[in-house]
Amino acid sequence: MRLRFLLLLAFACSCRWLLADGLRIDRLFGPEIATGDYKHPASITELADGDLYVAFFSGKGEYKDAAAAVYGSRLKRGAKKWTRPVAIARDPFHALGNAVPWQAPDGVVWLFYVTRHGETWDTSRITAKISRDGARTWSEPFALTFEAGTMVRNRPIVLADGDYLLPVYHEVGDDPETTSKDCTSFFLRHDPRTRKWTESSRVRSRLGNLQPAPAVIEGERLVAFCRRGGDYSGRLDGWMVRTESSDGGKTWSDGVDSAFPNPNAAVDLLRLQNGHHLLVYNDSFSDRTPLTVALSTDGAKTFPHKRDLLADPKGDYGYPTAIQTRDGKIHVVFTSDERRVVRRATFTEADIAGHR
Repeated sequence: MRLRFLLLLAFACSCRWLLADGLRIDRLFGPEIATGDYKHPASITELADGDLYVAFFSGKGEYKDAAAAVYGSRLKRGAKKWTRPVAIARDPFHALGNAVPWQAPDGVVWLFYVTRHGETWDTSRITAKISRDGARTWSEPFALTFEAGTMVRNRPIVLADGDYLLPVYHEVGDDPETTSKDCTSFFLRHDPRTRKWTESSRVRSRLGNLQPAPAVIEGERLVAFCRRGGDYSGRLDGWMVRTESSDGGKTWSDGVDSAFPNPNAAVDLLRLQNGHHLLVYNDSFSDRTPLTVALSTDGAKTFPHKRDLLADPKGDYGYPTAIQTRDGKIHVVFTSDERRVVRRATFTEADIAGHR
């Protein structure tokens, strides 16, 4: 009985960590969920009824698994247990990836994801579905882009005029161990009144860039942070890329090195309800650890407050997605354990503001 108690206690601790100042880490899905060992990346949105909805790609692995699918799971408002993940997008002929669910202001829930037409990601296009019943049923899939190498990773943002801005990128090169310097970020702007999509200018930078994470600063002034290009061996000049727009995301500046290291890994940027900005990233030139959040109170000019969410030297925390729910809480969903486990960190701005 004592051994059984200790095993149950160890399992509970592995699923939920309550840290100082209200920061909490929850384990959502792992190998025990029979969607496939590979569960990466994951993304989250808050629905109109207050439910949370997570989507992730899962199968045997990143490559050569046409049976893999995009899965969705719901945490009902006030509940403590997520629903069992169910397949919400599948293609019998092509591999999928990078699922992004997002609740639009008009009530439509979008699901953006990547369909790979060949062996490597440079053959991909962006596919989408919509739901009009709160992510319970989904439309048939439809192609959003037709250019080979176009992909999605981060959620859209809403602009001052009500348009949606979807951050996307163009990946070139067929080497899975490096990201070409010719990779560029850009944005698809959607007018919900006319239902038309238009494309922004493309962001070019020294090492290449991809997976932009945009946020509104004020009015039509926007900023985005991007993952750098290059290989995965680590380099001391491997900085996160920063770009800005002064016309609501139609045109963007060339990407420049920011003050943040980047190990060729995804980042996210979130404009909080009070106008402050939260950056989520791996604070390292070479590893996807630690997983760090930085807070700006001056329009994303400086980020003086910084805190590691997880900092195990042997950890691997990838593809963070951040949202702030209506109650003010911040949720960061990410993957770990060699892309086999989906986790969620929850905290408030106050849990970050006192750190430097």
